[in-house]
Amino acid sequence: MIMNYFFYSLLAFLLALFLTPVVRLLMLRLGIVDKPKALARKIHKHKIALGGGWAIFLAFFLVVLLVFKFTGYSAPHIKSSYLLALFLGSLVLMIGGLLDDKYNLSPIKQLFFAFLAAGIVIAFGIGPEIITNPFGGVINLNLFSWSNTEWGNFFLFSNIVVFVWLMGMMLTTKILDGLDGLVTGIIIIGAVLIAALSLQTKWLQPDLAMLALIFAGACLGFLVWNFYPARIFLGQGGSLFLGFILGCLAIISGGKIATTLLVMAVPMLDIMRVIFRRWQKKRPIFQGDSEHLHFLLLQSGLNHQQAVLLLYLVSFLFGITTLFLQSQQKLMALILIFILMLALAIWFTHKEEKV
Repeated sequence: MIMNYFFYSLLAFLLALFLTPVVRLLMLRLGIVDKPKALARKIHKHKIALGGGWAIFLAFFLVVLLVFKFTGYSAPHIKSSYLLALFLGSLVLMIGGLLDDKYNLSPIKQLFFAFLAAGIVIAFGIGPEIITNPFGGVINLNLFSWSNTEWGNFFLFSNIVVFVWLMGMMLTTKILDGLDGLVTGIIIIGAVLIAALSLQTKWLQPDLAMLALIFAGACLGFLVWNFYPARIFLGQGGSLFLGFILGCLAIISGGKIATTLLVMAVPMLDIMRVIFRRWQKKRPIFQGDSEHLHFLLLQSGLNHQQAVLLLYLVSFLFGITTLFLQSQQKLMALILIFILMLALAIWFTHKEEKV
């Protein structure tokens, strides 16, 4: 079994490793590139190809197709309709992202593709029936439902949770994609931790672990080309796609949202801090700037690799605690991260005012 995980994860890695330079050459020929200094916050000096997410997309779904359709692999926790929903939602994001990379779509048009991808997941019935209550017991999300509809069962609270969760994940990875290799590496950490949890005796979901490790392998193959100095970027579609898949893995694997939250907590809270700062300064909240934590780390004196590796370490350390903590302890860990991020925000604000 362990050899199967290793083999198919390695296959996804090698496919992405091979496909990434092919995608890079294609994007350069099509003129789908990120121009240096096009915006004040951009730090690269040369034109760099966008659309790298296509390499991960192709590697991931080709290996998923091989494993779950042609090898007879048992997948009791993953319905075929779930895989179809992941594919269709991802395809929508990748096509929308390609259009955005080429034509620089407005924020509203960008959000349309994210809304549609989340809607596809809901329409195919992916969603938790219950979530763990950190204070004991569980919270039933199926209290208000409509059955026997044309689309199947509709569970109001469950669908709201799925929509908000996926939109939050996609927005986080989209905004987090500011330093070479940053978002890809953190997503790998999240996927590996979901796989590790899925293999624990308490859960024992080997098919979910396989899916997560294939995803991690594909991301790692791309990261070889995306780590500093990057030769290709994820592009808008790629950054949304990574958040979408990790968010779906957290849901399909039995509501491992707390695990993913701990991995993504620092960037998520940083985004909330930046949005509040933009509102405070009466600037458009979706307008990019250099106030995100990863840019502030560069301004504090860290080099590119140091800033990225530090954020990898923080995400890994908080994420790995989920292997040992109970639900209430996970809540306490999230509160601790919130306090630390609040203190960091106050420190950076004070430093800015002194300057």
